[in-house]
Amino acid sequence: MKDSPVVKWFTSREGLYYLALALLLVVVLPVMLDAFRLNMVGKYLTYAFVAIGLVMCWGKAGILSLGQGVFFGLGGYCMAMYLKLEASTPEATAIQSTPGIPDFMDWNQITALPWFWEPFNSFAFTLIAVIGVPVLLAFIIGVAMFTRRVGGVYFAIITQAIAAILTILIIGQQGYTGGINGITDLRTLMGWDIRTDEAKTALYFITVALLFVCLFAARLIQKRKLGRILVAMNTQENRVRFSGYDVAAFKIFVFCLAAAFAGIGGALFTLSVGFMSPSFIGIVASIEMVIFCALGGRLSILGAVYGALLVNAAKSGFSESFPELWPFAMGALFIGVVLAFPNGLAGLYQTYVMPLEDRLFRRKRGSVEGRNVAVTAPANTKDLEDKASNYDSMIDQYSPEKS
Repeated sequence: MKDSPVVKWFTSREGLYYLALALLLVVVLPVMLDAFRLNMVGKYLTYAFVAIGLVMCWGKAGILSLGQGVFFGLGGYCMAMYLKLEASTPEATAIQSTPGIPDFMDWNQITALPWFWEPFNSFAFTLIAVIGVPVLLAFIIGVAMFTRRVGGVYFAIITQAIAAILTILIIGQQGYTGGINGITDLRTLMGWDIRTDEAKTALYFITVALLFVCLFAARLIQKRKLGRILVAMNTQENRVRFSGYDVAAFKIFVFCLAAAFAGIGGALFTLSVGFMSPSFIGIVASIEMVIFCALGGRLSILGAVYGALLVNAAKSGFSESFPELWPFAMGALFIGVVLAFPNGLAGLYQTYVMPLEDRLFRRKRGSVEGRNVAVTAPANTKDLEDKASNYDSMIDQYSPEKS
């Protein structure tokens, strides 16, 4: 049992980092915070899904997208449409001119439910759409851009333009989307009141569980050949292409993967806060999501989670006292990250904290080896030295971006 790969991984350095994050999210924060603050942390964690996708897309594959808010918003709107239809029963909307449709449609003199809203009466379809709609749009964008070898700053500007276009479209089609106010007054999920403290706490733990699913999915991709190809594309794209790989296909895949993560985060965000509006789709929101990734470390998926938590906690605290100054603080933070520590918190951890861990681990290992040598035969000394050398190489080669 001790030699099983799962046990070895959980007792390894990388596994301990995951366990520390799980302990923080599952035990420490629920014990320390009340239901309101815990729900705020759950909202922050929904942005971590986007940050993880950006680590895979930007940090690993070198594809900087400034429009991830589009996929976050699409996932959120898909969930909001289902919740709004559930809250718009004929009995609940009896005072409207046309009962049985969302209130903003009635205000805009729409007399029948639009055809593209009809499928969202099904919760199963909604779950598929939360991932499928963002992935479909990402696939269309990816095929249009990557097959023509559009990349770098040009791709970033195009994704930013798409975010602006979608925001304008949603605001302009007020009768179908709720306009600038978005889709509000969401109450129940399959009859379950999502506004109670118990429901918000349950949604927090659901968010944490799905977050770790995405973390392990991203880690699995990193450890496979696919992950090595993504990193190789980032540094030597032409060499990868001349080696016979379809670079465009790999870029489309990782871009769609990031869109899927963002869609899940958007749906959970809607459930956590009870509404969805175009303000979470536009350029500003998308750039903030890039800052989450950059602060945590664009090469570390665990760093992305901490980055999302810290930036959003700072935003809540700072904006409560100086709401008009927060955009300037956000810009200064991004400039500071780029200039002072481009590898984010994960880079600082690797530079200053990991050497201390190395000394501690070596000291403990040395004391254990001394006791083992004292009680075992001299013939086992060489085996201990071999194990020690292997352990040293494992520590020296480890880096946060492998987390």
